[in-house]
Amino acid sequence: MRRRLLLWLLSLAIIAGFVRLGIWQVDRAHYKERLLAQSRQIVSDRKPDALYAATDAPAPATEADAYEWTLGSGHFLPLPAVRLDNQVRNGVPGIRIYRVFQPDGARRAILVELGWRALPSHIDIPAEPAPPAITQLRGLLAPPPVGGLKLGPETIVPRPDGSLLLLRVNPDKIADALKLKNGLAPRVLILDPTLRVGYKRDLKILSGTLPPEAHRAYAVQWFGLAIALAVVSIVVDRHKSHREHDDTQRNRA
Repeated sequence: MRRRLLLWLLSLAIIAGFVRLGIWQVDRAHYKERLLAQSRQIVSDRKPDALYAATDAPAPATEADAYEWTLGSGHFLPLPAVRLDNQVRNGVPGIRIYRVFQPDGARRAILVELGWRALPSHIDIPAEPAPPAITQLRGLLAPPPVGGLKLGPETIVPRPDGSLLLLRVNPDKIADALKLKNGLAPRVLILDPTLRVGYKRDLKILSGTLPPEAHRAYAVQWFGLAIALAVVSIVVDRHKSHREHDDTQRNRA
């Protein structure tokens, strides 16, 4: 009897853990939906804030505050391109290209996403052209794109053409690699796709992170595991109860 009680306590603890994970995934789905709605409204309204002020601003306190439409002038610095590896678009592997832009009146520079280009092979990565001559930028300020699982150090690999190849966008580490005295802004600027410069790009929100529907799918899995374990526990408990009852009857006989 004591053993059955211990098994039930263990099962209930695991079931409670599965339920909590499911609830957490549901909460994340709701949060991502609110964030998407807020960010899409920003993109729709396109009420610009000054780029120089946003560049020198501290990192936003929350992800919800990180998205901002901006407009400003300045110039691209004559520095190597920054290329984010493992970027898939419509099933095609590629890289995302960034350049360092110095806004007029700002102390810090900012990474500007020029877009995505296909990369069929890592053996012969094509060289990047010189930075664009455009001096007036507009676009969406956003958190740096989220990389995959962090399996090792955030390695920055210099390429023969001078560009930097990396798996995660860390503005502080990139600033160190490029020897930028004043550093880089904590956010990146995704250029307005209507600007005729760079490569293919869009204003996707939550790029590289799970969308709300994925969180809901995980929630269903966790709740399903909780229900499955509860059913198994009941079946096993009844089987043990019947076996103990039969043993008791035989002992009496």
